[in-house]
Amino acid sequence: MDDSQDPPKILVADDNLQNVELLEAYLADIPCEIRGAADGVETLELIESFQPDLVLLDVMMPRLSGFEVCRKVRENPATKDLPILMVTALNEPSDFERGVQAGADDFLTKPVNKIELLCRVKSLIRVSHLKNRLDRTLAYLAEVESISRKAGR
Repeated sequence: MDDSQDPPKILVADDNLQNVELLEAYLADIPCEIRGAADGVETLELIESFQPDLVLLDVMMPRLSGFEVCRKVRENPATKDLPILMVTALNEPSDFERGVQAGADDFLTKPVNKIELLCRVKSLIRVSHLKNRLDRTLAYLAEVESISRKAGR
C-alpha cells in the first residue's frame, strides 16, 4: 500500500493550548490526524511514538526550546528528514538564522495566516511523500540490480 494514501499525521507543538487549538481548527480543512504537545520533551516523545509526517513547532517552549527539539530531530537518523515548520512570534533575522541552523524547513510567524499555513503544510507533506516514494524506488532499483548481478555470475 502506498503510504501517501494514508491521511498525514501532524504534530502541533506549542505550550499555549489556545495556539494548538487554533492551528488544529485551521488544519481541519485538510484530512489529517493531529496530536498536540505542550513542551519540548513531550514533542520528542510524540515524534517517536506518533511518527508524524510533519511537525509544527513553536520556538519558545518549556523544558526544551523549539531550536533544541529541531536539533535533536536532525541528529537522530530515524527522524533527520522529518519536515519541521517553525511557528514563532520571534521575527528578528537572527531568530530565523537560528532556526535554519537548527534544521527548520520553513517558518510561519504568529499570528498565523490560515491560507499561508495550509499552503505550507500541504507543500511540506507533498515533498515528504515524494521523498519517501523516491527512497522506496531507489531501494527497489538497488535490489533489482543486486539480483541481476547475482544472476549474471
